[in-house]
Amino acid sequence: MRGNERIIQTGKKKGIGWYLAHDWQLWVMLLPAVVYIFIFCYIPMYGAQLAFREYSFETGITGGKWVGFKYFEQYFNSSMFGSTLRNTFIISATSIILGFPAPIILALIINQLRNAKWKRTVQTTVYIPYFISTVVLVSMINVLFAKKGGVLSDFMKMLHLVPENANLIGQAKYFVGMYVGSGIWQSMGWNSIIYIAALSSVDTQLYDAAKIDGANRWQRVRHIEFPVLVPTIMILLIMNMGGILNVGFDKVFLMQNSLNLSASQVISTYVYDVGVKSSQFSFGSAVGLFTNVVNFIFLLAANWASKKITGSGLM
Repeated sequence: MRGNERIIQTGKKKGIGWYLAHDWQLWVMLLPAVVYIFIFCYIPMYGAQLAFREYSFETGITGGKWVGFKYFEQYFNSSMFGSTLRNTFIISATSIILGFPAPIILALIINQLRNAKWKRTVQTTVYIPYFISTVVLVSMINVLFAKKGGVLSDFMKMLHLVPENANLIGQAKYFVGMYVGSGIWQSMGWNSIIYIAALSSVDTQLYDAAKIDGANRWQRVRHIEFPVLVPTIMILLIMNMGGILNVGFDKVFLMQNSLNLSASQVISTYVYDVGVKSSQFSFGSAVGLFTNVVNFIFLLAANWASKKITGSGLM
């Protein structure tokens, strides 16, 4: 408060040096994160020029011949451009549309539980799948959804949810559902933590006042709890939109096979096949840079829309 009064009295704003000296403890705590981001996020940006050079093992990243947008044009004109872009966007968009609301709904449900012991049990149960590694998760999918002898696949066939001859892990039309569904199951509980934390800040007097006014449970959720979550929802949605073309490589790669390749070949796996396995590093860098540019455009668009609609955003 004194600092604000001093700024008002003198009419001058304090420089960065004053804040560094005044809050040096906070800056020291922040320093490891800044160093980490600088080393692993900013320094690798130097290698982005590889997308515009013809890579050579002899000359390294910066010694290759400058070829401009040659590798971008090569990707845009390739037969895989449309399919990889479409598959990536479909998987990512479906994950956001179906997966993003899931932890919000789960957090609202958990917040309605009044028995503390039962509430902790439910929270612990839904958190556990997040700690299953991707390799183990895909192995579980292959066992549980096998065409013959798979417990869950046989159960779905018994309920006539899928045809009797359906191969859930070997047919392209089921790949998106398998990928998104398993992702929601694994991450829904963990992602709900931030929403549960936001709901904990709701003043309990609002609930009492709503009950006195005759509001039912749904009305309390709609008019008290959901408005509290809106700022958090918008921030996380913007961050998700900023990775619209970043479909996780490891899980897609492990679930991918020759039978579902038409739906599972995304940009990241294509870059691995062409850029890494074939040693076309410049081409792989160009494709990766293209996806980052698209992600950045979606991030700006989502942030702009959020500020227009809700008045809150990242920037």
